Amino acid sequence: MFKNRYTSWDATYDVAVLGFGGAGATAARFAADNGAKVLLVDSAPEGHEGGNTRYAGQVIASGDNLEDLKKYYDALADPLSYDKNLMNRYVEGLYKIPEYLEKYLGVKPFVMGKHPDSPVSKALYFMAHEYPELSGEATHELVAVHEGVADAALWKNLRKQVTDREDRIDVLYETPAKHLIQDFNSKAIIGIQIEQNDQLLDIKVNNGVVLATGGFENNSEMVETYLGETSLHPIGSLYNQGAGVSMAQDIGAKLYNMANYESYGIFHGLTPKPAAGQRAQFLPFDWPALHSGSVFVVGDDGTRYFDENEIHRHGHIQNHGQWRIPNAQLHPYVIFDDKKFNELNNDDNAPYPEFLKAVIKADNLDQLADKIEIDNGNLRKTVGDFNKFAEEKRDFAFDRAPETLEKFDNGPYYALAFAQGLLNTVGGPVHNEDAEVIDTNNNVIPNLYAAGELGSLMGRKYNGGSNLAEDLIFGKIAGENAAKEKSITIDATTSASKHVDLKFNNKESFETGPNQYIGRSNAGMGNEIVVRVTMEDSDIKNVEILKQSESEDYGAKAVRMLPQEIIEANSTDVDAVSGASVSSAAIKEAVQDALKKIAV
Repeated sequence: MFKNRYTSWDATYDVAVLGFGGAGATAARFAADNGAKVLLVDSAPEGHEGGNTRYAGQVIASGDNLEDLKKYYDALADPLSYDKNLMNRYVEGLYKIPEYLEKYLGVKPFVMGKHPDSPVSKALYFMAHEYPELSGEATHELVAVHEGVADAALWKNLRKQVTDREDRIDVLYETPAKHLIQDFNSKAIIGIQIEQNDQLLDIKVNNGVVLATGGFENNSEMVETYLGETSLHPIGSLYNQGAGVSMAQDIGAKLYNMANYESYGIFHGLTPKPAAGQRAQFLPFDWPALHSGSVFVVGDDGTRYFDENEIHRHGHIQNHGQWRIPNAQLHPYVIFDDKKFNELNNDDNAPYPEFLKAVIKADNLDQLADKIEIDNGNLRKTVGDFNKFAEEKRDFAFDRAPETLEKFDNGPYYALAFAQGLLNTVGGPVHNEDAEVIDTNNNVIPNLYAAGELGSLMGRKYNGGSNLAEDLIFGKIAGENAAKEKSITIDATTSASKHVDLKFNNKESFETGPNQYIGRSNAGMGNEIVVRVTMEDSDIKNVEILKQSESEDYGAKAVRMLPQEIIEANSTDVDAVSGASVSSAAIKEAVQDALKKIAV
């Protein structure tokens, strides 16, 4: 939105960062370190900020040979065109990731290639080298802040970098950014408009605004417009609504990569279908039993449409020599027989065994087809063809490995509803190597920067860890450049002329009575967990969770179930809740913290 002369500001900051995910946290931290007073806003409530960084696998791309890294990322981008200077700046940052983690995040980096015997390194070797046929791939590496994965460890570190600078960074939760305020003459961004408690507030920004709002995974209109799909289910944050795309369009920014997205799941981006309003499940490791035997996936017409055993590359599979995410089916199903059901039901390695509670059972194939509303004849033919492939030990349709083929028995039969997962979109405003946003005439828009998945330079082929690296590399560049004092002359007042009390987060205090003790933990997937433990003699009589922000799907199960289990066992030595191991560990740690405060 243009402003020719502005006479009324609600507050003034040096830098505003829009979006408190990995890129936004990084930008805010480095802007503060360079002397700026920073406003950081996010649409999510406290404990649910973090964007996709919170839910990602927490591994970061890197490599120890700069020239080979350049070759590899050049090959990953092919055949799409890209800004060579931008790519070089990014790859140079990749090369220095271990140094970055040690210098700026204060950790000893866990470089997976240097620990080949680690279970984590073995499990993620395929992701470190997702495109082994490309030139330069041997140097590619994954790095983490510790020997762990999918535990929000990187995100917690980035968030702490922000909270440790609370004297320089003000954070507003549940405060979405609505507009960028642009000077009419210079085209410079001079402020932002935010919404808090249904009130629109205009914030003057002296030096720079950083767009770090993530993608548009949860905006169904944008998904349909840009991706051409109507049945994708987000795996990460539920708060990526495409605000950055809208704001960038509003001030004439150039957009790119709008049709690219990443997927993930058991079957090339497929994931068990979530309930309405919930995230699809991010499965960091596949379920091997679902890849072999009397089991396959059918699309909307009741026929198979890919090799269920093929190792996917963030949802991409082979398509006549190119790597593509398969066309999203509206209602894909996993089909299997009774022996496979029993195998899955008794599999100790099942990541989420409760998925089988949603199984649809039928005595014969016609009944099953009717129940899942697909063509009876197609399903019978698909099973018949599959059985022939199993007998001849060759899949003539998709060349699935012969050892994974097994004939279906004579019933009963089962179906499990799956959905195409959407890990993240990457489209957004174009930025250059200095993180400056470009307009449709390829000119820099003064005072505006972008970082993260919003306008990511990741193109058609994506190697794991690249987006998190992008958050760190361009988050730092954006924050540092946004903090620099600007010399643009703007016809607008220079300070706030009216006062509004912005609703900043205040530290809570928690009451205790006799024999009650407060315990805390930051080990969950959300932010801090606070418990109040009531003791009677040496017995745990009550465990109350006073504060938590674990996910509403699996983390919430631990919040509901674990306190009573601890009470009944009179100990924290209880099993983790299935599918919520990180949340369970945090609750137990908080209770242990409370118990330590009991006077000996």
